[in-house]
Amino acid sequence: MWFKKLVQNVWGVFSGLRLSYLPPLMIYVAAGISSLTQIVGTFFVKDYLGLSAAFLAGLAFWAGIPWALKMPLGHLVDLIWKWKSILVYLGASLIAGSLAIMVGLIGYKELMEQYLSVEAWYVISTILAPVGYVLQDVVADAMTVEAVPTTDDAGNELDPQTVKQGHTIMQTLGRVAIVTGGIAVAVINLLMFSGVETMEVADKADAYMNIYLVAFFIPVVSVLGVVFASFLKRLRMKKLRANGLTEEEIQELYHPTEERVTPNWWILGGSLLYVILVLSIGTQEMPFKEEIVFAGSMGIVLFLMWQLTKQLSSEARRVFIGTALVIFAFRAVPTPGPGSTWWQIDVLGFDQHFQSILLLTANIITLLIMIVYAKWLADKSLTYTYGLLTIVGTVLSLPIIGMFYGLHEWTAALTDGVVNARFIALIDTALESPLGQVAMIPALAWTAHFAPRHLKATFFAVVASFSNLALSASALGTKYLNEYFVITREVVDEASGQIVVPADYSQLGTLLIIVTIISFVLPLLAILFVRLSRLKSW
Repeated sequence: MWFKKLVQNVWGVFSGLRLSYLPPLMIYVAAGISSLTQIVGTFFVKDYLGLSAAFLAGLAFWAGIPWALKMPLGHLVDLIWKWKSILVYLGASLIAGSLAIMVGLIGYKELMEQYLSVEAWYVISTILAPVGYVLQDVVADAMTVEAVPTTDDAGNELDPQTVKQGHTIMQTLGRVAIVTGGIAVAVINLLMFSGVETMEVADKADAYMNIYLVAFFIPVVSVLGVVFASFLKRLRMKKLRANGLTEEEIQELYHPTEERVTPNWWILGGSLLYVILVLSIGTQEMPFKEEIVFAGSMGIVLFLMWQLTKQLSSEARRVFIGTALVIFAFRAVPTPGPGSTWWQIDVLGFDQHFQSILLLTANIITLLIMIVYAKWLADKSLTYTYGLLTIVGTVLSLPIIGMFYGLHEWTAALTDGVVNARFIALIDTALESPLGQVAMIPALAWTAHFAPRHLKATFFAVVASFSNLALSASALGTKYLNEYFVITREVVDEASGQIVVPADYSQLGTLLIIVTIISFVLPLLAILFVRLSRLKSW
């Protein structure tokens, strides 16, 4: 019985795949492939840069700021819908520039240092990439709404239930595309890091370089997505003409007169104020500048959200605010920071090859979970889903805490070495990996279903801007915790071979425990507040 239901769920997702879904899915696949350089970046920073965990957490804050710009960028996409492909091309160029910098740092370090320090180049590369991805993401999000047809090839309206199912399947397939890109990444890493434990330093550098060179395929895939979208649009317009529709009727289907978009000056003006705030404070040497930027950004985004939600009914507005609040709390929880990864590399011996195995396992399990439980997710409320994910995530954080205090040594002794650190990490990763991607499906499906069609990109960007500010809050919390609980990994001077910074992971256990408690309490408090107040969630 369960197998039949499994097959039905899988078939239900893929049987709903339409050709029109492929263009945004190609951009999402490119986003999934973006993690190709994740492992390389981690080891590059660890092996070649003497940057602290607190500095890297602060850098993560600034790298997250471009994602808060999704709201004005989304509105811009609605305004220039016919020319939206320009933003994809621009984003692809910035991504390619970020990759080129990393290629230069690995292969032509001395030449790059003639102009800027290695650290400065790395910061530039880290900032360029998210700007490129956010430009492509705002277009892809809006394309998912356009990809779900509301009429048949004869121009007749489809029933609302069919359209709703289309949006749910489209958003599920979007997550599937991202994870599929991640699986491809894991396989590439697995192959290219095979035998890494015996590699010389120069061979490792060559492997790093090759991965960054392969990563240039990322912007190519996203550009091909918009090219294919243009081809499909011309093909469907040809079918509509063949079915007797006039040019005026076809244009009305694609660009209804009542849905013509005019500039929302509150959004554009507030966004300009946001950019001025970030640039004016971010370029100054002053205390608490991250906090000032975050507070200012939050104030501006909340004001713009309020202006935009005036277009919704009071009932829809309460659902929107309640949904956004739960998403924010779920994503704002701090993380242990890079110290946890360093500890796994240095103490547990999780090298590049094993990290690739973990990445592959995580993506395959995530893909299976999303496909199997797509219908279940569509039927459950967002608060139920996030509450369950919070509890499951807390339970699954316990094995890592346990291993810091020697759990793997005890289990290995009991099982003759079978249940060792790698075994526990592999099982834990397999169980924990789907949580993040699964959590986004209900929110994205709600946005796609309820957003006014002429403001599809803007509404997607509103939810994304607010939820990405939650990630900035997470980065700030991570930075505070890493400033209080100082964790350092060993840094060796390349020339002399002397230890410049000794490794110190003594405070990591306490840090992991505190992060786990916050991650459990904060989302559940938000869910309880929404349930007890007049707010609602989808």
